[in-house]
Amino acid sequence: MTHLEDLDRAIFSFSEIQAEIHYKQAQDSLRSLIGNLDLNARERSGLEPDLDRLANFLDKLDRAIVQIAAFGMVGRGKSSILNALLGQEVFTVGPLHGVTRTADCADWHLDRESIPGGEGDILRVALPGAGNSQIQLIDTPGIDEVDGETREALAREVAQRADLLLFIVAGDLTKVEFDALSRLREVGKPMILIFNKIDQYPEADRLSIYEKIRDERVRELLTPDEIVMVAASPLVAIAVRQKDGSLKVQRQPGAPQIQDLKLKILEILHREGKSLVALNSLLFADEVNERVLARKFSIREAAAEQLIWRGVILKATAIALNPVTAIDLLTGAIVDAALILSLSKLYGLPMTDRSSWNLLQKIALGMGGLGASELLANLGLSGLKSLLGLSVPVTGGGAIAPYLAVATTQAGVAGTSSYAIAKAAQFYLANGASWGPDGPKAAIARILDSLDEASILSRIKQELSAKLVIRNS
Repeated sequence: MTHLEDLDRAIFSFSEIQAEIHYKQAQDSLRSLIGNLDLNARERSGLEPDLDRLANFLDKLDRAIVQIAAFGMVGRGKSSILNALLGQEVFTVGPLHGVTRTADCADWHLDRESIPGGEGDILRVALPGAGNSQIQLIDTPGIDEVDGETREALAREVAQRADLLLFIVAGDLTKVEFDALSRLREVGKPMILIFNKIDQYPEADRLSIYEKIRDERVRELLTPDEIVMVAASPLVAIAVRQKDGSLKVQRQPGAPQIQDLKLKILEILHREGKSLVALNSLLFADEVNERVLARKFSIREAAAEQLIWRGVILKATAIALNPVTAIDLLTGAIVDAALILSLSKLYGLPMTDRSSWNLLQKIALGMGGLGASELLANLGLSGLKSLLGLSVPVTGGGAIAPYLAVATTQAGVAGTSSYAIAKAAQFYLANGASWGPDGPKAAIARILDSLDEASILSRIKQELSAKLVIRNS
């Protein structure tokens, strides 16, 4: 049976794996994630590579693509191993740094495409399987290449997208190899450590190196089952008769000795198959989604802060200029409810007027002492402000200064309370209309503890004083 038939059988067996249900759930989950990102033009700008990644992973799931990526230092035989798995020379083989300039993928139909957010192109060469399914073999630049930061970033990008990692060595591990192997292990993907070029060692030396790798070098990183010995491109000694009749020994390429590696790959694909693809796709998609959401909420948080502050100053100004106590309280409540409505639209969770009033009441109750203090202060200051307002004409304008001082103080108290209410509403909306595991009182208490009331009050008074001076000049 040929290697292609073996691999084709591995893909075909996907339909026999119980993970078919989980695979379908992963597809639905990723499709729902992409469909519910709710990004405006500003939030989408600069996120195109991450959004492309999400789309690519959904395509990968839809087409049942398994990606196998090879890593290692220059000259360890990464390309030779992949060529041996393919049964033909597709990947460039050479001993010098820089031979594999980009990440190359093996495909029967050679096709170049850019890695979103990565460096250069990848050559995609996949083994076709049942239906649209494929196995893709990916060759990466040497981990000791010049321009190491760029190469390491590309290696991590490929490792995060791949489903199975192959790490190739050709003898005892160097420190560079061990460090690179440790970093790749952190990605959390299934891995096979391949000891290549075993034909170049006497059997006793070969076994000694293998045992040292297994028992000392990677004991904390890999199990013995994850280590395989191969000779991807062995040189065989052949006696060649010369023209003068003498015999001369020449070394010529022999048949690849990679059967153990092939069986190990087939075992992993058969055992984990679609579960492997689904899990890896969702893990990486979740990581990308976290970056998308972080940017989304960073932008919305800045917009929310501006919106909150405009609402605070609007409420403070309205209360400062209004001389009637009952209207003061009603105006403040209306501004708070309107601010909650505006925040709900900003966070993509539009509310009805009734919902905004209900949330306002819940927050006001959760604020406890601060809400009661605002009410008492407003009642007292509003009454005093009304008296001063009535006395302004009688005193020939002499009461205007005390009136403005009381009005500013009253507005500052109301504005500080409004700021706290808006921050609590923002927390609730930013968490998907949820107070989290601690409940509304605990969440509101944390928000109140984090507020610098003196700073907020000072800013309100400064901005409000400037407005009142302009209005009364």
